[in-house]
Amino acid sequence: MRTVYKFLLDTIRSVEHLEFFAKPGAAFATLILLFVMAWLGHFLTRQIIIKIVNRIALRSKTSWDDMLVNRKVFRNLAHLIPAFILYHSADFSYPIIHQELTELSEATLSMLAKDYYFSLAGFLTKTAQIYFVFIFIFVLNSLLNAGLDIYNTTPYAMHRPIKGYLQLFKILIFSLSGILIISILLERDPTVLLAGLGAMGAVLLLIFKDSILGFVASIQLSGNNMVKIGDWVEMRSRGADGTVIDISLNTVKVQNWDRTISTIPTYSMVSESFINWKGMEESGGRRIKRAINIDMNSIKLCDSALMNRLEKFLLIRDYVRKKEEEIREYNKERNISDEDIISGRRQTNIGVFRKYLEVYLRQHPMVNNDMTFLVRHLHPTEKGLPVEIYVFCKDKAWARYESIQADIFDHILAVIPEFDLRVFQEPSGADIKQGLANLYNPNSFEQKSARD
Repeated sequence: MRTVYKFLLDTIRSVEHLEFFAKPGAAFATLILLFVMAWLGHFLTRQIIIKIVNRIALRSKTSWDDMLVNRKVFRNLAHLIPAFILYHSADFSYPIIHQELTELSEATLSMLAKDYYFSLAGFLTKTAQIYFVFIFIFVLNSLLNAGLDIYNTTPYAMHRPIKGYLQLFKILIFSLSGILIISILLERDPTVLLAGLGAMGAVLLLIFKDSILGFVASIQLSGNNMVKIGDWVEMRSRGADGTVIDISLNTVKVQNWDRTISTIPTYSMVSESFINWKGMEESGGRRIKRAINIDMNSIKLCDSALMNRLEKFLLIRDYVRKKEEEIREYNKERNISDEDIISGRRQTNIGVFRKYLEVYLRQHPMVNNDMTFLVRHLHPTEKGLPVEIYVFCKDKAWARYESIQADIFDHILAVIPEFDLRVFQEPSGADIKQGLANLYNPNSFEQKSARD
């Protein structure tokens, strides 16, 4: 580059009336050419490295080289070529300047120390040095990520995760690299900066406590993929239930479903618990978990009239007949008569109803049968016997999900009387009023009984 600079300088000087423009013009043109060469070196090196590495990765039988390629380790190494070009060409104008300044006095030389030639050379040198630091950071970060991917393929990763240790090591490396960059810009010894930071550490921790907590929390949130913009999160302790619209150093903004905005400290997302519905949105369904309380006074053994009525229903016809035949064979083998309802097996209306729910939900087009599917009894309470439905809806959109869930329970509540079952419901004011009316007017009770 010195030869190019000298050639451009002599060429411009040879033109009449351009003597004053010769030095800055030659320096600027050489600088442009230098950046073009650096970019071209990076482009060619990256293309060559990518082709060679991809060819080796395809031919090899191991997976670790594929992880190095996916983490862009070799692509980041390609930045070394332009960094070397910039660093070794930064002083392209020094020899000519030195020759021109040999006859000047020391006072004049001290004044020229701030000349654009020296500033340009210093700028290029510092830029190259900072570039080297960033290359070191990128390559080391890529190597650590690739190493973590390789480690996660081993059987030890399940019981001995190392992601936290690598994140702590990254923070240390990034902090030291930041100090090194500052020392390059200020032209100071890095150890002096470290000593100064150690003395100011207590004050900085006190002043920037929230910022430091937010910074560390941001690293944890992004590093552990805990939350990102667009996720649906629920944090009851902060009154937040909605979509994340912004994540900054100190705050996370959540737009609630009522269009209000909750502002949550970033560090509280790490120190407190919250629900991220991202897993549900990426899965095959959204959970329907709801119970119906059955009045236990309505639970009974199925008599012949009820069995005849249940056999008319297409969904459970085969089940009722098959189950009845199985029970009949069981009782016959043990010589149990039909009148002995205690010793023998009998179908119950609640059991047939539970089977009906299973069949009905299995054939429902919006229920995912590949996910958890349960129709179960919960512990009986003073409000009856809860029959819980635990299935997953294929449609995860909130409005359509609620509509599908409502349609399912509309149907269930409507068919319950067909099984001679009743839904438990606490007495309302109308029930109490009717009971008092029957108490003081026995004729109305007798008339009602006659109608029934």
